[in-house]
This record gives sequence, structure tokens and C-alpha cells, in this order.
Amino acid sequence: MAFFESMLTLMLVAIIFLQFSRKFLVPYPTMLAIAGLLVASIPWAPEIGFDPQLALALFIAPVLFDAAYDLPPRTLKQNWLPLIALAAIAVILTTAAVAFVGVTLAGLPIAAAIALGAIVAPPDAAAATAMLDRFDLPRRTYIVLKGESLLNDAVSLLVFSAAVAAAASPTFFASVLPEIAFAIPGGVLVGYAAGRLYMAIGTKLAGTLGGTLLEFVATFGTWVLAERLHFSAILAIVVYAMVIARYMPERQSARHRIHSYSVWEAAVFMLNVLAFLLMGLQARQIILDLDADRLDLAIALATAVFLTVIVVRMAWVMCYGRIMALLMRRRATRQRPPTFAMSLVDGWCGMRGLVTLATALALPLDFPSRDIILLCALAVVLGTLIIQGLTLGPLIRILNFAPDHSWEQALSAARVTLLDAALSELEDKTTKPAKILREVYTSERDIARDGKHPRAVSELDDLRRGIIAAKRRTLADMRRRDDIDDDIFHILERELDWAEMAAASPGSDEIIES
Repeated sequence: MAFFESMLTLMLVAIIFLQFSRKFLVPYPTMLAIAGLLVASIPWAPEIGFDPQLALALFIAPVLFDAAYDLPPRTLKQNWLPLIALAAIAVILTTAAVAFVGVTLAGLPIAAAIALGAIVAPPDAAAATAMLDRFDLPRRTYIVLKGESLLNDAVSLLVFSAAVAAAASPTFFASVLPEIAFAIPGGVLVGYAAGRLYMAIGTKLAGTLGGTLLEFVATFGTWVLAERLHFSAILAIVVYAMVIARYMPERQSARHRIHSYSVWEAAVFMLNVLAFLLMGLQARQIILDLDADRLDLAIALATAVFLTVIVVRMAWVMCYGRIMALLMRRRATRQRPPTFAMSLVDGWCGMRGLVTLATALALPLDFPSRDIILLCALAVVLGTLIIQGLTLGPLIRILNFAPDHSWEQALSAARVTLLDAALSELEDKTTKPAKILREVYTSERDIARDGKHPRAVSELDDLRRGIIAAKRRTLADMRRRDDIDDDIFHILERELDWAEMAAASPGSDEIIES
């Protein structure tokens, strides 16, 4: 009961703080961090035990699914160089630097130091994009940051798993390392098979509460199955999400998709709240249990690790930007290199969040220096979310970027294509409703060609639903031909969903129990 009361208290504090987040343009994870810290500092806060093996499945699986769903392989292919630089290389450099600090400053075992580095290495793109969405920045920045979120999580979690296995097994290179190498292709196969199986079953349960529950069962079940088979659960979830994102939208109804997105957004947010509460409560208990000398060591190490993750990311991003500028200048390519200002913003988008918290909580209870590692992880999360999160907005305002309208132009062009499909569907129809709709869509097309959003118009039910179906077919074809990116696809898909719901017959928008 005490934990439930603390959870309710944090939810209430989070609701209040989120109002400030919206008003003062502060990333919501920053406010959750402050709220979690306040609740954990309450004198009567309970001591909570938490199963480390549950942490990764409960917190990481939905986050990886969410990130992989929004990142198609095409985006990875188009932006492979900056993604590798910001994800794989930056994570490895940060892990190595933090491990060095842990060994030299605190005398941590090498495996424990590497685990600490992997825990604090991956930035949380949700915190950065929550802020960047409020500014008119180059579109490529959003794409790279979202892609980085998936890749750096995957890389850091793989390194973390290897470090934990090495700490537990003295024969790591002889026995565990080959098993990890075998786990990579196995995780890919499990994820692909789980995605295909879900599509076969999920379409039959679409529009029911059972179908909604199946989404959670399938996602967490994929993780658990891969773990049981000793395959990579991380890669299994990534592949599973990409398979569903690629093939499932065309098989879902608008009602089911809208309901599904809403449920998942609420679930991921709740997990964020729970993670901050658990981490704060565990850190509070660790601080109370540590003697003065060890607490001083933990504070010194946490400060050093916090400065290390900021400096390493900033230094690497700035170096990468300058290297790319020199290479593109010598090769005389048309692609524009990252500017100094853009590199500065990318480097400062290094807030840590849910993945760092969950990975720290996943450390085995008998792991070497677990208490110090947990405090370091919490310090990095709080420090980056508060310092970088509160200063990112002012930094962007000072740099005063030129507006980038490429995203709006691509979106308008795709809308015009869909309206052309609608007019083509009406070409041979001469009824009065068809004439009315032809005038409506012609007007909407003119508005869309001017780069504006067509205003809502009255529905003519059956005919309008047929037009929406034609738009959907055209949109799916555009995606298959790679004429549009997935972010454009999902925006237009959402617009068609709401239009279809508005034109739906009475009672068809109800989610049933079975």
C-alpha cells in the first residue's frame, strides 16, 4: 500500500509539474526527474524492492518497440553515417571514457566500470525531441536524433549485457562470448517470426479489447521468448517492431490504430513515471545505508561521470561535424555538412532518461559496486535532464536558426497527391453527392497546393469512405515506392484515420470487449 501511495503522489506531482513543462518549454522528462526526486525525499517514503530481471523487460521493451516502430530501415540506410557516428561510435567512446574514470577514480572492476559506462552512455531522444518539436530546426536533426535513440539504446544494452555476463563468469571469452555472438542472429529470427505471427492473429482481433491486450502480450512475450532461448531480446524487439511498422498499418482499421497509439503513449508515459519513482526510492535507501567515506566516493565518482558524458559527447559531435565539413569540401558534394551551430545543438541534446534508469535497475543485486553505480546513473540522469534540459531552449533561441520548410513542403506535396487520387476516384461519378465532393476536394487541393491544411468539410458517408480508401491505397503505394518518408506517412495516415472516423456509421467507433 505504501508503494501505491507513493506512486499516486508522484503522479500528482508529475501532473502539476507537467503544466510548467508546457508553459515554460521544458522537456517533460526533466519535470519527471524533479518530481521523482521530490517524492523520494519525503521522510515517510517506503523502501521498495524490485526484481532486477524485470527491469529490462518492463521498461526497455516498450521503449525499444516505440523507437523501432518510428524508424524504418530506409531511414537507417539514408542516414547511416551520422547515425553510426552519433550512436555506435559515441556510445562506445562514452562507455570507454566512463569506464576509465570508474577504474582510476573509484577502483571499480573492469566489468563493473564498463557496465557503468554502458548504463550512462545512451541519450534519451524523447527528452530532446520534446524540446526540438517546439522550434523550427532542420528536419534532418529530428530524423538523426530519433534514429540515434534506437541505435544507441541497442548498442549500449548489448555492451551492458556483455559486461554483466563478464562480471558473472570468469570464463567469459571462452563460453559466454560465443553464446552472445550466436544470440544476435537468433534475436533477429525471433523478432521476425513474432512480427509475422502477430500480424496473422492481430488482424482477427482488431477493434477489440482483446486485440489491445494482445499488443502488450506480443511485445513483452517477444522479449521473454528471446531471453528464454538465450537470444538477443534487444534485437528481437527491434526487428519485431520494424516488421509490424512496415506491414501492419495497411491491415488495421482507423479505429484500432487511433486506440492503439493512445494506449501505447499512455503506457510509455506511465513507465517513465514508475522508473523515476523506483530509481529515486532506491537511491534514497542507498544514501541512507552508505557510510560517510563511501558516500563521498560515490558523490565524487558521480560528478566525474556526469562531466565525462557531457564532454565526450560534445567533443565527438563537434569533431564529427568538422571532419564531415572537410571531407565534403574536398569531394565537392551537394550535401551540406553539419554547421557549427547544428553540431552544438546535437552535442547538447545528450539528456539521459528512461533507458539509463531501467538499465541501472536491471543490475543484479550482487553486482560489484551496485550501490555506487546506481547513484552515478541517477546523478547523470538528473544532471543532464535539469542542466541540459533547461538550457536547450535558450541555446536554440540564441543560435537563431534559419527556418527549414522542407518538411512542410513534403507534407503538402503528399496531401496534393492524395487529393488527386480522390478526384480520380470521382471522375466517372455524376451523382449530386459526387459533384459536391468533387467541388470539396478541388477546393482542398487548391488549399493544399498553397502549403496550408485543408479545413474540415461535411461528410457524405459511403462515398466519402470510398474516397478515403482510395487515398489509403495511394498513400501505401507512395510508401512502398519510397516516395515519402515514414514520418510523412504517419502524419497523413493519422489524418485519414480521423477523417474515416468522422465518416463512420454510428456505433462503428466502439471498442468491444471481445
